[in-house]
Amino acid sequence: VAEMGPIAVSSYSETKEREVVKLLNYHYEVFLMNVPPPKIDDNGADTETPVQWIFMRPPNRSDSLPPLIVVPHGGPHSCTSTTYIPEFAFLCARGYAILHVNYRGSTGFGKRALESLPGNVGKLDVDDVVHAVETITSSGWVDVNRVGVYGESHGGFIAAHCVGQYPKIFKVAAMRNPVTNIATMTTATDIPDWCYIEALGCGQYDYRKFRGASADELKSMWDCSPIRYANKVTAPILIALGKKDKRVPPSQGLEFYHSLRSQGTKTKLLMYDEDDHSIDRIKSETDMWISIKNWFDENL
Repeated sequence: VAEMGPIAVSSYSETKEREVVKLLNYHYEVFLMNVPPPKIDDNGADTETPVQWIFMRPPNRSDSLPPLIVVPHGGPHSCTSTTYIPEFAFLCARGYAILHVNYRGSTGFGKRALESLPGNVGKLDVDDVVHAVETITSSGWVDVNRVGVYGESHGGFIAAHCVGQYPKIFKVAAMRNPVTNIATMTTATDIPDWCYIEALGCGQYDYRKFRGASADELKSMWDCSPIRYANKVTAPILIALGKKDKRVPPSQGLEFYHSLRSQGTKTKLLMYDEDDHSIDRIKSETDMWISIKNWFDENL
């Protein structure tokens, strides 16, 4: 475990917005952890390459343990680094411990680990996240009874799986443009190859031509999707969608939202008409993160 010093925003010159800079000057402890993955051989998955976690601990710790928000990244073939990320610094400064998980399939850990995820999504990535949560909660650093999850895109896919597969662990979730049903996404996304490769495995898509999925392929896509476990979700769910998203179309989040509402699960929908996949217009992003913070405050 490597401990790093406080990370903060600072001003480079005198400005009139001194009070704003003070509000952004968040201090927290960052721990970088490399741990062995769960010893579960999922369809030939890599069980040797360490899985990396980044744990952010809030300042001004009192006698009570902080709640935990787990953040699996999107992609899935990307990674979270120790760089300053304003939205998570904001949540950490408000008393939440943050756990970023670079699960197997993340970039930067070798070809074997990266290629072990396609064909195993919804299992391998979820196993790594749950393993991280169980380890951190048993460390005595966070409140084991107050664990939430936040994810964007494929991170939202993992978050939706977490609340469906492990409802006793995850008490609340927030998602931005989540993938919830790969089968229904194949003909609606601008990257149909993603659906085939991530659900079925490497080499399962011919880039030279598009074809519709077979009945067996659609079943495999549905089987590894969060919508399969929607009827087991009991945690309050917030879903933020960009109406102009072509990568993960809003129909994905709406399908999950209506499924949860129909069964009486507490659910809130945020729809941003002028935003796409990133929801990064200033007013939209600000509204979304304040809403996410309030959602965790209310339900965690």
